[in-house]
Amino acid sequence: MKVMELPTLDEIRGWPATVDVSRAAVALGISKSKLYELIKRGEAPVRVIDVGAKRVITASIVRLLEAA
Repeated sequence: MKVMELPTLDEIRGWPATVDVSRAAVALGISKSKLYELIKRGEAPVRVIDVGAKRVITASIVRLLEAA
């Protein structure tokens, strides 16, 4: 399994408006399965939309990381 490097905050700011759960999980430093679990329980720390597939709002990732 390929291990992805954690992106910098500046890199995340350059991402598209929404990203898939896998990419969002990498940015948050958690597994994709953990983020899906949080989404399912309504406890995701980021904003998620469902457009046939779950997408994470990039701005919500940025806000979360800026507040950390």
